[in-house]
Amino acid sequence: MANEELKQKLEEELKKKSKTKSKFYFNDLSKILDMKPREAKKIITEMVNEERLRLWSSGSTSMYYLPGYGKSDEEEQS
Repeated sequence: MANEELKQKLEEELKKKSKTKSKFYFNDLSKILDMKPREAKKIITEMVNEERLRLWSSGSTSMYYLPGYGKSDEEEQS
């Protein structure tokens, strides 16, 4: 599957799941992509660079979310 197809697949799945959960662990994303972590990291990093995904970190935990779904960084800090 081409990278763009994988990115669209990931976005669609996250939109479906965003009704119940707004942030996702890296392992959740690699399972959706059905890829090994090293391969999935390339796709996920591209999506973050393209601002199709955002990275959220509490300092000890890193999670990813779709912009516009769930609470933004600004909302969580207030």
